[in-house]
Amino acid sequence: MRLNEISYNDASPIDGYGPGFFRVGGKVHHDALLLSGAGTSAWAGFEDVVQILSLAGQIDVLLVGTGAEISYIPADFRRPLEEVGIGVEVMSSPSACRTYNILLSEGRRIAAALLPVDKADQAADQI
Repeated sequence: MRLNEISYNDASPIDGYGPGFFRVGGKVHHDALLLSGAGTSAWAGFEDVVQILSLAGQIDVLLVGTGAEISYIPADFRRPLEEVGIGVEVMSSPSACRTYNILLSEGRRIAAALLPVDKADQAADQI
């Protein structure tokens, strides 16, 4: 079997997630998170579109993790992103974490805005 080394360039992959947290580059972050090639930072949720708009021209697609289950996102959040050319893909946070790592390893220009999995929804999981 042939193994290939994965390079994430300057961005950090998501190592794992669990009830109320994400582990990125070995560091645990609580609450919602925004990840991109520019770094990892806290995210205030769907009311905070300005922080993501600052990535316009640096990313092509934003993966939005909506928690344990996929759910609709507000049109007021999606519309301004699409107007500046950022594609928006909505999925559950576990799926968004895995997809982010795969696309990041391929050198894609992506970001992920992730809501944590609720403690009642799911036990801790690894990617």
